[in-house]
Amino acid sequence: MEYRSLPDLRALATLREIVERGGVAEAGRALNIGQPAVTKRLRALERCFGLELMVREAGRLRLTTAGERVYAFARVVMDHQLDLVSELRQLKAGRNRLRLAVTQSIGEHLLPDLLLAFAEAHPDCRIDSRVGYSRSIHTRLATGLADLALTEIQPEHRDVLVQKWLDDELVLVCSPRHPLGSRDVLALAEIPRLSYVLRERESSMRITLDRSLADVGIDEIPIAMEVGSTDTIVAMLERGRHVSFLPRFALQGAIGAGKLHPIRIQGLSIMRTLWIARTRANLDNPAAEAFIRLIRERTPAV
Repeated sequence: MEYRSLPDLRALATLREIVERGGVAEAGRALNIGQPAVTKRLRALERCFGLELMVREAGRLRLTTAGERVYAFARVVMDHQLDLVSELRQLKAGRNRLRLAVTQSIGEHLLPDLLLAFAEAHPDCRIDSRVGYSRSIHTRLATGLADLALTEIQPEHRDVLVQKWLDDELVLVCSPRHPLGSRDVLALAEIPRLSYVLRERESSMRITLDRSLADVGIDEIPIAMEVGSTDTIVAMLERGRHVSFLPRFALQGAIGAGKLHPIRIQGLSIMRTLWIARTRANLDNPAAEAFIRLIRERTPAV
């Protein structure tokens, strides 16, 4: 294979900095080089691919269609590079390392206790955890940027293996002060009449919710707000004006304390599975094996 025609890593890093820092001058400061050097690297990258990657409009640089693809590639390449450097540092220090990726709801409600227990049981292991959407987590697994994932949607990739972890349910909840606060059961036809605060469309629970509602013929519900945090939604619901669908594992404390009221819906039960996922390349990862054993010990059997 001809490697001499491949782009230089410094040029890819420069493109990423230009985009993420907002300009040539800002990229130069981040990379500790002058603006002419930044421009030179960008032009070299364009010559390498034979396409214009950035154009100036209204005094600002923006990515072309080709530039967007190269930028996405640059992000993956540089993330891999930084990850490799970090791994080699850990090997040099003689420490085991687990790169863990989890969805936000799992990260907020289930992960803290698991991390503390793992740190106590395995003080020589280090866990680097990241929170993200299920789809981005699946990408991190498939591209080797994560060793293990706890996700709310089953990955569909031939190199990613999954284990069932927990059964969960999306529950309709409101404040006891809400007009529905004394209702235990709701008819399906009443669902589109309520005002909702929901997670954003990219979130795992929202994807599951939208699919489940569509399956029973509900294509749209009134959404007052979309919020990127389950804990924030819980706090908002306690004010009494809105309802939401949230994972049962995130609601136990609020329901038990009487802060939220669950409502059953006739003809609708949104059950789902939480998954443990990893790649075939990490089947012999001792840190991942230890973390999975701890998960199994601390959560009910499925």
